[in-house]
Amino acid sequence: MTRIRYSRWNDSQPEPIEAETVFDQLNDNLNDSGDLQQAMRRLKQRGLKQGDKRRPGLEDLLAQVTREMRRLYERHQLQSALDEVADKLQSVVQQERRSLEKLKKTKPEAEEKEEFLDRLPSKASEAIEKLAAYAFEDSVAGSEFEELLSQLEQIRRLENALRREGNLFRGQTPLDFQQAQELLDRMEELRRLENQISSMRLDDVDVELLQKLLGEDSRTQLEGVAHMESSLEDGGYVVSLGDHFELTPRGVRRIGQLALRDIYQQLRRDALGRHPLRRYGSQELMTEATRPYVEGEPLHLNMIQTLKNALFHHGGLPLRLRPEDFWVYESERMSRAATVLLLDMSWSMSWEGRFAAAKRVALAMECLVRSQHPRDYFGIVGFFTRAVELKAKDLPEATWNMGDPFTNLQDGLHLASEMLQRKPSQNQQMIIITDGQPTAYCRQGRLYCEWPLSFGGISQRAAEETLREAERVTRKGITINTFMLDDSPVLRGFVDEMTRINKGRAFYTRPDRLGEYLLVDYISRRRKKV
Repeated sequence: MTRIRYSRWNDSQPEPIEAETVFDQLNDNLNDSGDLQQAMRRLKQRGLKQGDKRRPGLEDLLAQVTREMRRLYERHQLQSALDEVADKLQSVVQQERRSLEKLKKTKPEAEEKEEFLDRLPSKASEAIEKLAAYAFEDSVAGSEFEELLSQLEQIRRLENALRREGNLFRGQTPLDFQQAQELLDRMEELRRLENQISSMRLDDVDVELLQKLLGEDSRTQLEGVAHMESSLEDGGYVVSLGDHFELTPRGVRRIGQLALRDIYQQLRRDALGRHPLRRYGSQELMTEATRPYVEGEPLHLNMIQTLKNALFHHGGLPLRLRPEDFWVYESERMSRAATVLLLDMSWSMSWEGRFAAAKRVALAMECLVRSQHPRDYFGIVGFFTRAVELKAKDLPEATWNMGDPFTNLQDGLHLASEMLQRKPSQNQQMIIITDGQPTAYCRQGRLYCEWPLSFGGISQRAAEETLREAERVTRKGITINTFMLDDSPVLRGFVDEMTRINKGRAFYTRPDRLGEYLLVDYISRRRKKV
């Protein structure tokens, strides 16, 4: 028999959170850092926005630990506990001195013991340690000293605490020796908890200790952070491989969808331009849009609307159709295309958010082609000192390359040309996103690098070899469109020359407008309304 127990609602309980929401905010961190592990740390540290509310992260727990430690510092003072120890020690010594005074006439060593007591160190722990080998004449003093001796390690601990952070304990509440030990225990527990939270390993956090020191709400907050992490795995966006996380194919696809969404949100409804296609492909219907038929156009008849028009205009049976009754589906000329995006990954792309914007566009284009034009080919080449092919799964964590700061566009063009040869199509193009002129090239299998002759100058041989490669690409019928994130005179001259050779186009834009320029141009060149 199933039993259901109802209880009063506690509005402090966190609302359920969807894995998609968590991943979308993880993606924001990934865009900033380009490192999945760092993005996961930031998500756990900063917490999560959930509508008008915010789900706390580990930074909030650390802030609570800090506030509790500050409260204890500002409330208590430790010197009173050490004064208590000093008073007890002084009482023991004075009691022993009185006994020695009485024994001077009967025990010759009494004076020697008095001199020993006179030479005791001023520091309580050192005096106690020295007295440990002393044979007390007074039994009461000896008994009281044994109690002090049993507390020697605690006394040292108190002295060390005062030496390290005595100036921090600036409160007005005095503590006795036992209370001081309890306070130091609590401070040590807070530091241990602080280290556990700072490690970012949630399994290492002592939940019982957390609840003891910071209360029940803190446990709920920690469980919320753990749920964020587990929801990403349960949702199929990331997979944990022990010491690190990796994106799943679903996670990679979602990142592309978010990039595409962000770019489209920036576009005005009338932003799409119309450009003629070089070669036409098959025709596809747009069943969501219809219009009156125009003589001479393809008759993609919308039968339902056509019959409605006839009934509305003429009525009755037999049904009579006239030319003005005919409505057709809107259609587009669609061309299959093969495209390679060349992404500059040189050091200068780290400036002004250039690489983050370029990568976001690459992710959006990959998602667009995969979802809307699955028969098209879309490849990605990253170029720095050398050029490499980038797979879609590698793109979210790709970043600019500080170790190889040169710009080898020539090698990028060569690699992109080889990739397009393996994917024959009537419409082939390369899209270059860069912010600098070439400073490296390959000849007969060897790599050559050269810095510009002056700041903002040109690397002459690298530019010449790159233009030769552009000529070879042009002879294969491949169009090169270049999107520039810088417009210095030297760079503009190089791009203009490459554009003249290839008959492609060049766009000069800012990182925040790159997505609008590139996606609008790509989409509009694939289709034409008919």
